[in-house]
Amino acid sequence: MQDFEEYIRQGEPHKREKGYAWQTAIGLQAVDDLKPSEYLIRTARQHIEGDITIEEAKQLIDSYYQAKTVRADIADRTEEADKVSARIAEILSEKTFSFSPVEYMAIHRRLFEGIYKFAGKIRDYNITKKEWVLNGETVLYASAGSIRETLDYDFEQEKKFSYKDLNINDAITHIAKFISGIWQIHAFGEGNTRTTAVFTIKFLRTFGFDISNDSFADHSWYFRNALVRANYNNLSKGIYATTEYIEAFFRNLILSEQNELKNRTMLVQERPAHDIQSATVPHDNISKCNIYTLNCTLEEIAVLNYLRERPSATQKEIAAHIGKSERTVKTITVRLVRDGILERKNGKRDGFWVIKTDELTSQNSRLDVVSPVLSPRHVPDAAKKPATHSKKKTGLKP
Repeated sequence: MQDFEEYIRQGEPHKREKGYAWQTAIGLQAVDDLKPSEYLIRTARQHIEGDITIEEAKQLIDSYYQAKTVRADIADRTEEADKVSARIAEILSEKTFSFSPVEYMAIHRRLFEGIYKFAGKIRDYNITKKEWVLNGETVLYASAGSIRETLDYDFEQEKKFSYKDLNINDAITHIAKFISGIWQIHAFGEGNTRTTAVFTIKFLRTFGFDISNDSFADHSWYFRNALVRANYNNLSKGIYATTEYIEAFFRNLILSEQNELKNRTMLVQERPAHDIQSATVPHDNISKCNIYTLNCTLEEIAVLNYLRERPSATQKEIAAHIGKSERTVKTITVRLVRDGILERKNGKRDGFWVIKTDELTSQNSRLDVVSPVLSPRHVPDAAKKPATHSKKKTGLKP
């Protein structure tokens, strides 16, 4: 996969955003073992540099494949990789989103129009797919007759669900289950994983997250295999569906953790039932910057992530970035200050934010006695007390 590190690491904000969009778009083609052409890479660079618009980039790609001499030399699926990459980059650059099955279907239509005859249409036939990670077995996908009803039900249940006061661990688990659920429906004949990935990025942005790390770009095949493992059971062989792997992916994506994402670890192996253990993300893989913030909500994590990049940001700037009101941001920052996670220094006019837990975590990262999953929000006390005395906020209603 071609990367755009020079734009992402050192570029201006608008170049950085475009660089991430293209890198993610190109990386997602790996889920179907596709690779874009060099022409696509050059066109992407023109767009990132600001020489052409995204619409002009798409037109250049379309014109490129209209030439018969070119089409004779390039595989049809390279054309698919190029066109879909440009379309993903376009969608990821847009600030619009509607949480609904219609939006999900619209994303599929926009990605694959002119490539698949069934673009944006729910499949009317049943499917099976041999999976490498399952040693040739298949996930049980939704039957053709129940797809729309099942899709509507999953979206309706998610709309009713409240993330308010839910700690980040429980929130990620819930998101993993929702996303793996709509993927398991496999609403379309082809292109389900790429559609789900784009939808997921747009969905997570509604919580205020700037999804701009390399998780999708570098680990798109892992993303697909993790979705497979979240939906496969074979009780006779001691194999159970688990969200362990997709949760590890989302923790890297949302919290910038460094969980090892290797496909071979997901390869199913027949095991006696008494050998099966509950799946958990290894504690030593949890990023040190998140040890003391695991009990924060999704919105609080979004604020903290932004303030790590922009310590001098005003509440107005924070609100604009995470897509919430200034009143909501003020409530969040007051709460984080109260709980000893955030501190404002040098006053209102020339001040800046300090994430106190980053400093404490750095100091304690060398101590084996600190447990990354049991630390409460009241950080100073937690740093002094044994982990067994800590209380974890569950966000569950009695």
